Amino acid sequence: MDKRFFLKATALTLAGSVMSSIATSAEKKPSLNGLAKVNMDIAPISTFEREERIAKAQKIMRKEGFSAIVLEPGAAMDYFTGIQWWRSERLTAVVIPRDGDIAVVCPFFEEPSIRESLSVGNDVRVWQEHESPFVKVSQILKDRGVDKGLIGFENTVRYFVLEKTMSLLPDASHSSANPITLGCRMYKSTHELQLLHKANEVTLRAYEYVYGLLEVGMTQSDVKSLMKSALSNLGGSSPWCLALFNEASAFPHGTKKEQLIKNGSIVLMDSGCSVHGYQSDISRTFVVGSATKQQRHVWETVRQGQEVAFNKAKVGVEAGLVDDAVRKYYESLNFGPKYKLPGLSHRTGHGIGMEGHESINFVHGERTPLAKGMCFSNEPGIYLPGQFGVRLEDCLYMGEKKAHWFTEPPLSLDSPIGKLTDKIV
Repeated sequence: MDKRFFLKATALTLAGSVMSSIATSAEKKPSLNGLAKVNMDIAPISTFEREERIAKAQKIMRKEGFSAIVLEPGAAMDYFTGIQWWRSERLTAVVIPRDGDIAVVCPFFEEPSIRESLSVGNDVRVWQEHESPFVKVSQILKDRGVDKGLIGFENTVRYFVLEKTMSLLPDASHSSANPITLGCRMYKSTHELQLLHKANEVTLRAYEYVYGLLEVGMTQSDVKSLMKSALSNLGGSSPWCLALFNEASAFPHGTKKEQLIKNGSIVLMDSGCSVHGYQSDISRTFVVGSATKQQRHVWETVRQGQEVAFNKAKVGVEAGLVDDAVRKYYESLNFGPKYKLPGLSHRTGHGIGMEGHESINFVHGERTPLAKGMCFSNEPGIYLPGQFGVRLEDCLYMGEKKAHWFTEPPLSLDSPIGKLTDKIV
C-alpha cells in the first residue's frame, strides 16, 4: 500500500472527526464520515409558491399581449409546475394560458409518473402512441379560448414542437416566451435565495474538506472523486467538479491531458451541486506547497477583480458595465486588453438559479439593468497560456440597492477557502 493511498484511506474512515478550519497534517485531516448533511432545515418550493409564479406569468402575458406559453421538460417546467421529467421523441409539454388553469400533455403510459412530481393543476391530457400530441396542445388552447392570439414558446423548446403545434393553429402567431419566463425566473424570491445560499454552504464546506486532503501525487480523478463524495455527504444533489492542475489550469474548462499534483502546483477547482433544485457554482485556486511570487500576484489580482465586479454591481447599473469595470482594472496591470491572453478570456459572470447558467450575464454589451433578486456568479479569472490560470468564483445576489455575497471570497492564498455569509438580507 503506497503512502498516498494509505493517507486517503485513513482520512475517509476515521469516525467522529469534526470539520475544522483547514487542517493540513495527515493526523488532522477531516473525515468523510464526519460530513453531516447541512440541508435538512430548509423546505423545497411549495405548491402555493408555484401557484404564485403561474399567476405572475399570467399577469405578464396579459401585459405583453400573449395568449399562452408552451414549455417542454426542463428548469422552466419544474419552476412553474414541479414536473421533473426529460425530453425524448415523445412529447411532454405544459401549456400555461393567459387566463385559467394550466394543462399538461404527456404519453398515456407516462401519466402516473408525471403526476408524481406535478404539484399544480389537474388537467393532464394523454395521447396514445398512434396519436398526435400536438392535437392535444391545440385543443387545450381552444378550450381556453386562446388559440387565435400570440403563443409564446420557452426558448429551449425544440423546433419540431413549435412547427407542428403552430401548423394546427392557423389563426395564431408565435414568439419567444422569454418576456414571461425570464420575467419570473430572473428575480428570485427570498425562499429561492435561501435555497441558493444553502447550496453554496454545502459547496464551501466540501471545499474545506477537500483542501485538507490535497497532496503531491494526486490525479484530477482523485480530487474530483473526493469533491463529489463530500458534496453528496453534505446533502448536495447532482454534484459536479472540474479539477485542473499546473498548465491545465490555464484552460478555463480544462484539457483531456492527465495532470498530477506536484510540489508548487496550482490546483484550480470549479464545483457545485443542487439543493431542492437550486444550484451552486464556486471556484477556488490553491497552491500545494510553496507559492511563487508570480502565482501570488495573479491570485491577488483575481481576488481584487472580484471586488471590482462586486462593487460595480448596484441596482440600476447595466450588467455589462460590471464586466467592463473588471477589464479596465486588468488592463491597467497589462493583462488583456479585452479578451486577449494573458488575461480574462471569458465573461465576468453568469446568471444562476435552477440552472447553473441562466440569463443574464456580466458580459460586455449586456444592457439589462441590475435589479433586486437577480443572482450571478462573480468569476473574473486570469489565464497565462503554458503556465497556469487562477479563477476565484463566488455567487452574489442583488438586494434593494447593491450586491450581497452568498459566500465571501477567501482572504488570501494562504487562507484560500472564504466563508459563508450568515443569512440572506
